[in-house]
Amino acid sequence: MPDYDVLCIGNAIVDIIAQCDEEFLETNGIIKGAMNLIDTHRAELLYSRMGPAIEASGGSAGNTAAGVASFGGRAAFFGKVSNDALGEIYAHDIHAQGVAFDTRPLKGEPPTARSMIFVTPDGERSMNTYLGACVELGPEDVEADKASGAKVTYFEGYLWDPPRAKEAIRQTAKLAHAAGREVSMTLSDSFCVDRYRDEFLDLMRSGTVDIVFANSHEIKSLYQTSSFDEALAQIRKDCRIAAVTRSEKGSVIVRGDETVVIQATAIKELVDTTGAGDLYAAGFLHGYTQGRDLQTCGDLGSLAAGLVIQQIGPRPRQNLRREAEQAGLI
Repeated sequence: MPDYDVLCIGNAIVDIIAQCDEEFLETNGIIKGAMNLIDTHRAELLYSRMGPAIEASGGSAGNTAAGVASFGGRAAFFGKVSNDALGEIYAHDIHAQGVAFDTRPLKGEPPTARSMIFVTPDGERSMNTYLGACVELGPEDVEADKASGAKVTYFEGYLWDPPRAKEAIRQTAKLAHAAGREVSMTLSDSFCVDRYRDEFLDLMRSGTVDIVFANSHEIKSLYQTSSFDEALAQIRKDCRIAAVTRSEKGSVIVRGDETVVIQATAIKELVDTTGAGDLYAAGFLHGYTQGRDLQTCGDLGSLAAGLVIQQIGPRPRQNLRREAEQAGLI
């Protein structure tokens, strides 16, 4: 029996979330809807200009791990924090969600990563991320028992920014495949895709990655086309399974010649889109590792994404297993 359903690998980041207007983004040169990497000076400047904020443990793959655990799945996480106050917050939060997290913290500098997230009235989030200790994640942090003992390993495309993390990913993927497991990734962000397009395509075409998660902007960026249908036709050839989200249009899952269209979950109010893609992946992977069909996997992803965008913060406040049972999906 595998020890875990899903092993997630990502940047361990504490989110600092504040609401703002469009003018604030323009005045401070923030690219709306993107993840902007920033240095220490920029981090201090933006923090000084933020309004009242909520601190919450985040990071894309960490959110996915928390989502899997909320569904009742067995989740583990690799990610690097420092032994500082934010690092303790991060470790506490992810353990409290029921996720196995045993990566050794960094002693001293750089500090734990933080992302200042500005949410505009339309619910769109603009992230400004100081990677800090995240860049120190390396091959020595790969726990072989978890890498070979998880049904699916999932990692975020953002990990291609810190160089040593690539080595950790490739090492984990080798261990996973040697044990007959599967590997998945999320493309993370269209700007991230622009930076690493050739490498991401190679990960898919070489079979290093079996399952890909993306949104419509990311998949079009990957294939440098304005046509969603054209991009979908391409990714169908390049990986075994692709799940592509389309906001209020739901999502599309392709596997070979098979196409499954998933409806978006009806919501009362869009509050904050932070974590939508992460929680979609959590729902999908939970269903997938329980042997469910692609329709149910997509419906579970849609449910989790629909719930998280009706709250501030990227981690589910509801018990996702209970929500899924009420929706007749489990």
